[in-house]
Amino acid sequence: MKTRFFVFVALIAGLTFLSSRAQTVATEVADLVLLNGRVWTGADNSFAQAVAIKGNRIADVGADNSIRRMIGPGTQVIDLKGRLAAPGFNDAHIHFLGGSLSLNEVDLNGCRTVAEMLERIGAYARKNPDAEWIKGRGWEYTKFPGGLPTKSYLDAVVRDRPVFLSAYDGHSAWVNSKALELAEIDEETRFEGYGEIVRNAAGEPTGALKEGAQSLVRKIIPQPTREDKLAALRNGLKLAASLGITSIQNASGSPEEASLYEELLAGNELTARVSVAFSIGLQTTEEDLKRYSELRIKLNRAPMIKADSVKIMLDGVIESHTAAMIDRYSDLPANHGAPMGILAIPPDQYRALVINADKLGFQIYTHAIGDRAVREALSAYDVAYRNNPHRLTRHRIEHIETISPEDLGRFARLGVLASMEPIHADPSTVDVWARAVGIERLPFSFAWSSLIKAGATLVFSSDWPAAISINPIRGLHIAVNRRTTVGDPPRGWIPEQRIRISDAMRAYTYTAAYASFEEHVKGVIAPEMLADIAIFSQDLFRIDSMKIHETRVVMTVFDGKVIYKDGSF
Repeated sequence: MKTRFFVFVALIAGLTFLSSRAQTVATEVADLVLLNGRVWTGADNSFAQAVAIKGNRIADVGADNSIRRMIGPGTQVIDLKGRLAAPGFNDAHIHFLGGSLSLNEVDLNGCRTVAEMLERIGAYARKNPDAEWIKGRGWEYTKFPGGLPTKSYLDAVVRDRPVFLSAYDGHSAWVNSKALELAEIDEETRFEGYGEIVRNAAGEPTGALKEGAQSLVRKIIPQPTREDKLAALRNGLKLAASLGITSIQNASGSPEEASLYEELLAGNELTARVSVAFSIGLQTTEEDLKRYSELRIKLNRAPMIKADSVKIMLDGVIESHTAAMIDRYSDLPANHGAPMGILAIPPDQYRALVINADKLGFQIYTHAIGDRAVREALSAYDVAYRNNPHRLTRHRIEHIETISPEDLGRFARLGVLASMEPIHADPSTVDVWARAVGIERLPFSFAWSSLIKAGATLVFSSDWPAAISINPIRGLHIAVNRRTTVGDPPRGWIPEQRIRISDAMRAYTYTAAYASFEEHVKGVIAPEMLADIAIFSQDLFRIDSMKIHETRVVMTVFDGKVIYKDGSF
């Protein structure tokens, strides 16, 4: 009898609270109201018409008539004119400082031929006669015979100054003879570590450097000043705002880089929420991990900045045969010295690093592209969970470009997040990649659909600047279509791995927030959530999927304020 009485009292109290809340919402005056739209809430694929914002939080979501009651004399009212509104994009794996710095360098993204690349490089060199180094990124392996560039191309357009150009994925570099000379790289130079100085048959460096061998040249390139970095980040934030990106998860970084975001925040210039992952590896000591653990508390500026994660590189990339595979690469000769790629960290040392970081409560990002690296990462997380029983840490595997079908179900069982970049599966960039993987492994390449069906939590990002575009719209287009923007191949590249637009949008919004333990404050449009919203030129849920790439962001609301608006408003 007492139980029934207490349940009755609790029910009456709950109804009283809800009634009070409803009256408060109804009489509350909003600072910003968005009317006459099609609002995808993101929570359960439901739609509304309007949103009311008070301060930096969403006050209410619903029909126009309901939200209009919150308009007062000082309320800013924006008519969406039927446009789609959705939670702001959350780029869950990005190298934001590197991408921002690259905005003032040679951009080779989108070049269809070597001749077009050389034209851009030459034009940049002429336009910047005082630049000590010519730097840039974005070249694709598939554009070069054999999959790698050579210094002779660059020497033809720039001989008097050193040139350093990163591949679009950041895992290889293309340099000219002047750069090799200044770095003292010749036939006798040896690189001990994870990577390679690519050589021709005569043993001469070709101008291509893989993985860690890039450091031989990088270390002599003048480094940008702190002011250079801050200026670059300001430009990067403007670009992000124009694309509807309101949160980023920096997938590698340092305490110094984190302090740049602190400075921008102090100056009220930070227009994206930042989650920082510190880079760790073989040289990382327990003292380093403890120092990072202390920084987690110092850098906690919720909901703007947090630093609860670490990032480990376990392998390389498919195109340069540095990703670790279970079986040999399909396009390597029988006598190749590393026919299955190689792990960047020996398995036992990697597991020890994972266990130590997990014990300290860090969330771990592991870069694992090859199917063997993915398996090693899952196994290491499994061992860590059994060794360190504590709260769920939502460890992540980054990229997962290939996976054994046997490992698909392990993500859900272990609670490991599948963090992936649709942009890397753009069919225009996968020729060299597909030859290396071979026909038998192709069905489980960039296996988004298979992972979802196996119960995995899928999280999307750009990996900018290790990508052909930072724009989430391009990622959505590829995730849904598996085709280029001109429609190739007609039936899609591995079409069975396509996913629905709703799943792709969730991976860029709600599950991306879940990936940084922030699903309680962002990633959906609902009362009490942070007011981060993107408005689009087209309704992504209603248009022909092949028109997704034509969509643009026309307005971005961040922290309750309009930070970007195009000429259509």
